[in-house]
Amino acid sequence: MIINTGQRTDIPAFYSRWFLNRLKEGFVMVRNPFNPLQVTRYELDPAKVDALCFCTKNPLPLLPYIDKIPFRQVWHVTITPYGKEIEPNVPPKEEIIRSFRKLSGKVGRNALTWRYDPIFISEKYDFDFHLHAFDHMASALEGSTGTVIISFIDLYSKIHRNFPEVSRVPHACQYRLAAAFVSIGKKYGMEIASCHEDPGLARVGVHVDGCFTKERIEKAIGERLSVPKSANMEAREGCSCLLGHDLGAYNSCLHGCRYCYANYDRKLVEENWKRHDDHSSFLIGNSEEGDIVTRAEEESWIEREVSLF
Repeated sequence: MIINTGQRTDIPAFYSRWFLNRLKEGFVMVRNPFNPLQVTRYELDPAKVDALCFCTKNPLPLLPYIDKIPFRQVWHVTITPYGKEIEPNVPPKEEIIRSFRKLSGKVGRNALTWRYDPIFISEKYDFDFHLHAFDHMASALEGSTGTVIISFIDLYSKIHRNFPEVSRVPHACQYRLAAAFVSIGKKYGMEIASCHEDPGLARVGVHVDGCFTKERIEKAIGERLSVPKSANMEAREGCSCLLGHDLGAYNSCLHGCRYCYANYDRKLVEENWKRHDDHSSFLIGNSEEGDIVTRAEEESWIEREVSLF
């Protein structure tokens, strides 16, 4: 099975010590975000967990411990060109790029993907700005990854609450920008892929199969998987990514990005941060009266008879 850590919060950036303690203890407790008294216990057993998938804006806090994590790893690191008025607590991009390159040296370029998302257009961040920024970042990351995931901003109600002035990127602009990114990517040895975007982007050279798909995870870990149909139960309609079994919690990321779908109550983020305990089996808080705990059904999906490499 696959364990995810990054659809609800940024564990490497803010909860690395907690995560390392969970690995040491060998299990983690996860609350159902839609029914908090329903708790799932995951055993963190390398014989059953085929890969840990990380999605972060700052891998640096976990970087010194990568070699001590006894699991196959899949990493997505988001690096965007926005300033502090959009991403107030994200480290300087140059620092993230340096961490990205160091991470690539540890896990390998196949296990590491650059995410340039979400993309939005404004007076400051216009078409030409994105072209220049993308080229500059791709040049700096050359050789450390072969894949870039792009996506255009989705106007969820949660996003409108914290970023009311943002608007959807017109389709014509999406196609022009994507085509330009494909051209830049070829220059630096990177394919451009999208997740849950217009499948028509394939016409300009974008791979539209998704970001955490079975095939991409197989390439990252070097193993072929036999994935049960229920594995992508948390994916959006039309999405084939394996997004289930996430260890995170909503409203717990301190980056404060205005476009974030997972943080929709800044006051609650602050309260949750105060409730976090590095030694708890829960990311936020501890066990509570009335908790109904269920052990996750865990088994390896790796096809042992056949390896990709």
